[in-house]
Amino acid sequence: MTLLSLVVPAYRVQGYLRECMDSILNQSFTDIEVIAVDDASPDSCGEIFAEYAARDSRVQVIALEQNVGLGEARNVGLDRATGEYVWFIDSDDWIEPDCLAKVAARLRQTSPDMLIVDHVRSYWNLGVTTSSMAEVFPTPPGEEVFTVRERPEVLRLLHTAWNRIVRREFMVELGLRFGLGWYEDVSFTYPALLKAQRITVLDRVCVHYRQRRTGAITRTPGERHFDVFPHWHRVFELIDAWGAEVDDLRPLLFERMIWHYLTVLGNGDRISKELRHRFFDQMVEDYAKWCPPGGYAVPDGPEGVKQRLVGQGKWGTFSLLRAVAKTRSRTNAWVRRSKQSAKRAARKGLRLAREAVLRAYYRVQLRLPMDRSLALYAAYWYRGYSCNPAAIYEKARELAPGVRGVWVVRRDKVASMPRGVDYVIAGTRRYYRALARARWLINNVNYPDHAIKRPGSVHVQTHHGTPVKVMGLDQQRHPIGAAQMDFAQLLRRVDRWDYSITSNTFSTQMWERAYPSSYEALETGYPRNDRLANATPEDVAAARNRVGVAPGERVVLYLPTHREHLPGYRPPFDYDEFAGQLGEGSRLLVRSHYFHDRDKAGFVDGAADTVVDVSGYPSVEDLYLAADVMVTDYSSAMFDFAVLDRPIVIYAPDWTTYQVTRGVYFDVTAEPPGAVALTFPDLLDVFRSGAADDDAAAKARANFRRRFCQLDDGRAAERVVRRVFTA
Repeated sequence: MTLLSLVVPAYRVQGYLRECMDSILNQSFTDIEVIAVDDASPDSCGEIFAEYAARDSRVQVIALEQNVGLGEARNVGLDRATGEYVWFIDSDDWIEPDCLAKVAARLRQTSPDMLIVDHVRSYWNLGVTTSSMAEVFPTPPGEEVFTVRERPEVLRLLHTAWNRIVRREFMVELGLRFGLGWYEDVSFTYPALLKAQRITVLDRVCVHYRQRRTGAITRTPGERHFDVFPHWHRVFELIDAWGAEVDDLRPLLFERMIWHYLTVLGNGDRISKELRHRFFDQMVEDYAKWCPPGGYAVPDGPEGVKQRLVGQGKWGTFSLLRAVAKTRSRTNAWVRRSKQSAKRAARKGLRLAREAVLRAYYRVQLRLPMDRSLALYAAYWYRGYSCNPAAIYEKARELAPGVRGVWVVRRDKVASMPRGVDYVIAGTRRYYRALARARWLINNVNYPDHAIKRPGSVHVQTHHGTPVKVMGLDQQRHPIGAAQMDFAQLLRRVDRWDYSITSNTFSTQMWERAYPSSYEALETGYPRNDRLANATPEDVAAARNRVGVAPGERVVLYLPTHREHLPGYRPPFDYDEFAGQLGEGSRLLVRSHYFHDRDKAGFVDGAADTVVDVSGYPSVEDLYLAADVMVTDYSSAMFDFAVLDRPIVIYAPDWTTYQVTRGVYFDVTAEPPGAVALTFPDLLDVFRSGAADDDAAAKARANFRRRFCQLDDGRAAERVVRRVFTA
């Protein structure tokens, strides 16, 4: 028999599910089965589960036809489980490396009905808070086995299902099931604790309880928080049914119930102001109904005061004390913010002084009526007309002619603007006027921090690539690659977004985790790739002519990305030797990352005539169309070029360092779009041997295209325009 079944229900957690599954399946202990329950999730959870099941026979997927909620989804997984023990893992959490080996060892040593493991709360900003394990058990119990009656303090541990592993036959014999609605853990955990004859504790952090910025139940206000009451009612109904066997534990459970109610009520993110009195009244009713005849041990301090007020039904006094405490907390927070603001103002004083006049003008413009026909476009920090915003601009002129498009451009990039495209120069009065008055703001990066989202405006974040390297909040785990990044400021920018355009399902999942906010994801494909998907042989010939490629010439395009952690980094690449390997009738085009656009020395130095630096060429799409083969490392260019279904070679000479330092979302050497070379001699050999386009490379490219290019049908820009401008 398998020792451990892990039940993982999933609903709307596509951005976190891979991390959860990897944390389980990459453990050194392997005697497990994973029951993956897709609770009719409307996002990509089902597809992610299917991917893992195809790769690992330990994963069984159950796809529910309709959403049943976490409790019932766990029940479905429990019914399928065959392991001696069952562990219910929440799909947005993850477990510690090698913790399964420790869990298995303790299970085998003690044969418990329930094993409780330690956890930490892991916040989106990388903050971590420990559980109450050390407070509950100042002296770790070790391998001790006990009952609740022997160690009643165990009731003070967080009452979730995911921090405990339970013997399956124990649950079956007890008829233990999860109830419906939120707070389903209550009516599962406490009955199990009351009936368990063998409980043990593993004083080791095993679970990372993710504290999400958005989407968490504990941060979602509404009446569903009233579900906590029927679950506690079920606990006391069972206590009544079991009678003398557990009745002496009633006072302890009662205190936990009132504590839990107060915790829910005290969280302003759960119970809105208009619902608090009704919630309090239900607490008072439950207090009167379930309070033990002989009373219970009321806690000391503020907690005890609140519980007594509930028992006395004094809503007015309770509300007053709550308001006083909240005011004091806000005052302290204001003092802290004021001090921080003063420090920031001192550091930025000189720069702010120079911009004071223009910012004042901007604030005046914000008070004037919005221009309901104006759309403001920008790309790559005002580097000119390009990428997804350009493709959307062109399609909007066709499908939404009533929308007037204006671009923002740096002064040194004005010459690159196409004829007939209206623009404003960044930092000028016209720029601030457009920024303040535009109804739509479209950008493939963020507008500056000083940009204010006014009511009624629509911000569209198009992004500018499918992510290989980690982005947004995920960069917090790789501080070397995210030096000096202000993540709090980043989130303020993200909160301005109304739409986030994604190139594929994978990107949707990663952006959801990297940029948690309330925007709507538009999984449309990238508008900039419409040109590639729709290209005809005539279009290809015209692009090759513009680039200066002779008919019949074989073109290799090399596009290395930049290294944030290594300014000025140049990959080990001998252009002359590589061009020599390509032979006559070939041309090597080299394009640096746009961050190097002010590198006066040029990216290619002293190379042969057949090597051309195209870093300054205005249209990367022309280069894609002109190229027969692409060589790149970790650039998102590979996803765009894959639309053309032409050979791609991954040249990753610093792969080991890059994945640790910068962080990556997937292994481009294990799931590449073609052949892979980790050294320059290997790269030469790839072209010498023909491996750049052999059957293995073609198969890898086909798999890559199925995963990342399914939306590239040539109509992405149309989908965006119809949703954003004409819906």
